[in-house]
Amino acid sequence: MLSSIKKDVITIFNNKDIEKYSSAVTLSDMEIFIFPELLYSLMLANIMSPIIWEWKKDKWFKDIDNLNPYRKILRLKQYIMDNYDFNLDIDTWGLTTKEKEIARFEPFMDVETIKRSNALFGYEGDKYYFSMDIRRHFGIDKYDSNMIPYWKTETVEAMNAFKYKKDYEKGAGECVSLSVLYAAALFIICKIPLESIYLLATPLHSQNFIDVKDGVVTNNRRIVTKNMWFNGTELTAKAQRAMRNEQITIISHNTGFVHVVYPEATINHQVYINLEKKLKKFLVSDINYEILCNFLRQESYLQKCFQIKYECHGRQRYITAEKAYSYEHTSSFKVNESTREKLLSEIDEYEFFQEPIQDRICLNKFNEFFKTHKVDFSDEKDIISIMDQFHCDNMPIAKKREVLSSLYEFCNINPRFPGKNKDFIKSEPIQLSTEMNREDIISYLESIRDKNISADLAFYALRDFSRTQWGPFIKAALERNPVAIAKYKDLGEDELISTLESMPNVSIYDGPRMAQPDEVCNYQMGDGFEKAICLANILKHRNNELSINISVINDYVETNFDNKTIHWLSNKGLNGIVKI
Repeated sequence: MLSSIKKDVITIFNNKDIEKYSSAVTLSDMEIFIFPELLYSLMLANIMSPIIWEWKKDKWFKDIDNLNPYRKILRLKQYIMDNYDFNLDIDTWGLTTKEKEIARFEPFMDVETIKRSNALFGYEGDKYYFSMDIRRHFGIDKYDSNMIPYWKTETVEAMNAFKYKKDYEKGAGECVSLSVLYAAALFIICKIPLESIYLLATPLHSQNFIDVKDGVVTNNRRIVTKNMWFNGTELTAKAQRAMRNEQITIISHNTGFVHVVYPEATINHQVYINLEKKLKKFLVSDINYEILCNFLRQESYLQKCFQIKYECHGRQRYITAEKAYSYEHTSSFKVNESTREKLLSEIDEYEFFQEPIQDRICLNKFNEFFKTHKVDFSDEKDIISIMDQFHCDNMPIAKKREVLSSLYEFCNINPRFPGKNKDFIKSEPIQLSTEMNREDIISYLESIRDKNISADLAFYALRDFSRTQWGPFIKAALERNPVAIAKYKDLGEDELISTLESMPNVSIYDGPRMAQPDEVCNYQMGDGFEKAICLANILKHRNNELSINISVINDYVETNFDNKTIHWLSNKGLNGIVKI
C-alpha cells in the first residue's frame, strides 16, 4: 500500500492538504481552528466507530425509543455523566511551542489573526476572561512562555481508554471531545436528526445547540435547557461563559460550516439564519419574579440590596436576602415563589428582624408587580415603572439603575455569530437517516468522499488504514507525539524496545484502525504495528538521519534500522511498507 512516506506525501497530497489530513489524525484545538472541517469529521468518525452503537445494548437505554426527544437526551446525559470525566490535563498530550505552531499554520492564516482568536497564542477573551491570566488558569504558567499544550481532541476510543491511565477510573475527554461525543450519541442513541444538531466552538470552549423543544445546550458532560439557562446556579453560570463573553468562531452542521475568519461558508445560508433566530431566542428571557430570584442567586453581590418579608406566628418578619439565599445550599427549597415559604420556615426565628431593614428593597413586592407588568427595557417608561417599586428611600437612583442594568444583561445574551457577510457556497450536505445502521452509514460516507471534505477527513479521524493513505498518519505520528518521546527519553535503545515489547499486544482501536504513539504510551498498550510506529517516533527524534523500514504483512511486523531487526505480531490485517 505504501512504499515510501516521502513519496506518498509528494504525489498524493500537496503541502496544504497534508497538513489538513494529518491534522484529522491529531485533532488538536489549534488544528480544528485552522481547519474547521475537522470538527464535523471527528463527529462522523465517532458515528462510524462501533463503540457508541454498543451503548444501545446497555440496559440503561432499554425502551429509549418510547421516550420523547427531551427525555431521551436526559437519559443520554446521565449515561455520559456516569461514564466520562471532564479532563483538561495539559500533560496528557504533551507540549509544543508557539513558534513551531505559528510557522506551521502561517500558510493558512495570518499570524495576528491566530493570536487574536486562540487562547494559546495570547487571546484572553472579553469581560469575564479579560482580567484572567489564561496561562495560570489552565496550568501552563509552570512552563516557559513559549510552551503551549497540544490539547488534542480525543476520539471516543481514546476517551474510553482513559480508564487505563493511572488515577482514572472511567473514560474522559476535554470539551471538544465531549461535544462531538454528545453529537454522535444524540444521533445514534436518541435518534436526533443531524439537521437539529449544531456544533459551536469559541476560542476557549465547545458546545452543541440541539433544536429540540425550546432548545438544549450541551456543556461538557451536562445539558442545559432554556429554563436551566436562567436558573442562576453556578453550573449554569459556567455554561453561559462562552456565549456571554466569547466570539463564536465555528458553527458546524450537516450542511457545512461557517468560520469567523474565512470569507467563504459552506453551511446552508437559510439554515444559518434559522439557527441565529433559534439560538437568540434561547438566550433571551422575559423578566418575571422567578427570573429576578434567579438573577440574585447568580449575582450574589446584589443580594445586599434586598430583603425578604415573611409572616411568622401571625407577625411580619424580615430577613436579609443573602441570609435567605445562604440556606439554599443546605435545603431542597429555593427563594423562588413556589418554595420560598418552605425555605423560610426552615430558618431559625432569630435570623429575622422584627422591622423592615433600612436601605433594602423588599423582594416580595415584585411577585405581584410582574404578574401585571411586562418590562421592556428599551422603553424608559417601563424602566421608571419598575424603579418605582424600589421603595427604598436611601438607595441612590444610580444603584437602582445598576441593579436593573445587571438584570437586563442576565436576561439577554447576545451571541456573537461568525458573521453574515460571508460568501455562502453551495456544498454537498451529509444526509444520514437515524434509521440507517452503522454499515450503511460507512458505505454512504465513502460514496460522498469526493464531494464532501468532512466525509473524506472523517476516515482519517477514524484512523482507518484500510480506507486512507498512510502518509498523513505517519506525518502526525512523527511530528506531534511528544509524550512518548519525553516519557522514554532516559531509556537506552534496547531497554526502549523491551519496554514496548512488554506492553499488552492490544490496540484501543478495532480492526485496521491505528493508535498514535502517544496513545500507545498513555494507555500502555498497542498492536505490534502501533508499537513499531511509536518506536520510530522516538528514534527519529533522537537521530533524524536514522533510516527506519517497517513492513507489515497480515499478522507480522518487521522493523529494520541501524542493522537491527525487530519482529512483533499485529492483529490489524494490513499489508504495506513504511520507509521513514
